[in-house]
Amino acid sequence: MVARTVGIEEELLLIDPATRFVTGRSPDVLKRHREPRDPSRPQPAVGGLGQELFQHQLETRTEPVLELSEALVQLVAGRRAVGVAARAEGVAAVASATVPLGDQEPQVSPDARYRDMIGAFGEITRMSGTCGMHVHVAIDSDDEGVGVIDRMAPWLPILLATTTNSPYSAGRDTRHMSWRTQLWSLWPSAGKTEAFGSAANYYDVRDQLSATGAATDDGMLYFDARLSVGQPTVEVRVFDVCDDPADAVLAAALVRALVEHGARDWSRGEPLPRWRAEVLRAAHWRAARLGLTGSLLDPLVRELRPAREVLESLVATVRTELVAAGDLDLVTRGVDRVLRGTGATRQRAAFERLGTIEAVVDDLVERSEDVWRDPDAESSVSP
Repeated sequence: MVARTVGIEEELLLIDPATRFVTGRSPDVLKRHREPRDPSRPQPAVGGLGQELFQHQLETRTEPVLELSEALVQLVAGRRAVGVAARAEGVAAVASATVPLGDQEPQVSPDARYRDMIGAFGEITRMSGTCGMHVHVAIDSDDEGVGVIDRMAPWLPILLATTTNSPYSAGRDTRHMSWRTQLWSLWPSAGKTEAFGSAANYYDVRDQLSATGAATDDGMLYFDARLSVGQPTVEVRVFDVCDDPADAVLAAALVRALVEHGARDWSRGEPLPRWRAEVLRAAHWRAARLGLTGSLLDPLVRELRPAREVLESLVATVRTELVAAGDLDLVTRGVDRVLRGTGATRQRAAFERLGTIEAVVDDLVERSEDVWRDPDAESSVSP
């Protein structure tokens, strides 16, 4: 088996360290990033930086890679690129999936498509200034991709649970580990999907959503797993952005293994287990509410089991694929790590330790910058 390439996209918040509110400075940060650099200072590879719907967000992208160690290098390089440019502009880049503090009106990026979305979807759009992570895995055809999407659907809540990183929003404790999931579900084209059966059926659903106005273009098919627009990949979009890039790489390894496992079953004509959308929705809510701190719905037995046991079931299910890709040790270590805590756990620990959401923001800034800071980077950034 030849390993499939993987790419990762991350969305980051821009925070004003003085107010702890988000700030719409992405045009300034992007301009700073694009300024000529000292050619004597080697720059690590970065897949790309881009603007998002709102100006308090930026996106980083890795190139497609076979080795997940290279994905980790590129993730950190992307955060370094944003972080250095942000600090040079007096702001901070933060890996949190919701805006922890403040509820000010967000500034829309100067893009006709984004302005049209505001007009078409109103308040839903304003509520969507959250930060997710998307994992792309290569596929051989759209039909193979749909076969994979259909088969991985019941495992997506478990993947979400490994990346929860949004317990606070607009100055409040949401009592969820991933409040981003709840906010994102407001989009009429977002979330869980029942089995499509074929690429033709997938595109028929797309056309029906377009006809209703629920998705104004293919990029607005906000399914938890979809055929990527313009790339031969399955794109899994269920994740919060991770505060620890190693957690992002764990998620990518599990997605790649599920894609390979599902493609094999699809090619063999293995029967497709049927799931009601209502049950999948409930499983996602439970993962968003509790993360890995409670029990999750195990797709193999369709019963609630402790999170550790469900994760172990997932790893056992795709063990052959993990071994073939050389990812088993990475995943074994990663599962142990996220069971000790995810970004949401660390945000809650900061609140318990320091007592305010302002302090949670300060802790997020410090920990986000610890990911990319090194002596060379630090010497080039204003304090």
